[in-house]
Amino acid sequence: MDSNIKIGDFFSRQNSVESVNESDYEKTGLIIEAARAFERSTYQCVYIIDYFKKEFLYVSNNIARLCGGDAEKIKDFGYKFYIDYVPEEDLKMLLEVNTSGFELFNRLPVEERKDYTISYDFHICKDGTGKGWLVNHKLTPLVLTNDGKIWLSICTISLAAGNAVGNVIMKKSGADTYYEYSFDSHTWSVKDEIVLSESERKVLSLSTQGYIMSDIAEKLCKSIDTIKACKRNLFKKMGVRNIAEAITYAQNHQLIL
Repeated sequence: MDSNIKIGDFFSRQNSVESVNESDYEKTGLIIEAARAFERSTYQCVYIIDYFKKEFLYVSNNIARLCGGDAEKIKDFGYKFYIDYVPEEDLKMLLEVNTSGFELFNRLPVEERKDYTISYDFHICKDGTGKGWLVNHKLTPLVLTNDGKIWLSICTISLAAGNAVGNVIMKKSGADTYYEYSFDSHTWSVKDEIVLSESERKVLSLSTQGYIMSDIAEKLCKSIDTIKACKRNLFKKMGVRNIAEAITYAQNHQLIL
């Protein structure tokens, strides 16, 4: 796909990693093996970004299946992967998320930075044209430099439940607040995390296991009307339209296991 966006545009000076020793790279084998093990236990696509060499350290075969390519080829592409597989409108959004994300990340206490994950939705398609698949992308710091910059980050990609790009949030694991990004004001704001009742949490958890409403009602010894009301309350709290979007919201916000 022809684009005015270049690979270097993705690497912010705010996260400039000046040097990493070769002895440090000798230790990355264990990290890659852990990523491979994680790949075998999940449906998600997994890859690792190296911000020092400005390339991908590891790319899972699941990404290759999603894009119709080869994992080693995508690894060699590095950030050219985005330019080739993401529509330009979404690429511009990713660049803004990248810039604003590092601005916020660098304001966080260094000792807490590895506890945060940024999540957002965008399209991936085989040739960079059309809309393709809407995916959810999560990026979590894996290894930081001594001054708190991200050297390695682990990323996961899964199909998004919604139908629109964006939905950018950054959250610390276990926190009762999170940061949400607005493309209208180009700013982050702090939001209070919603609180699920025990019944809502059980309904969500059972839904992730594939149970339908009648099954959930039987398991919880509730009427179907009660389960329907519980779901309506959930959708209203989350601002979603269906149970698939509610499950995705809960997973992105770390509200259920």
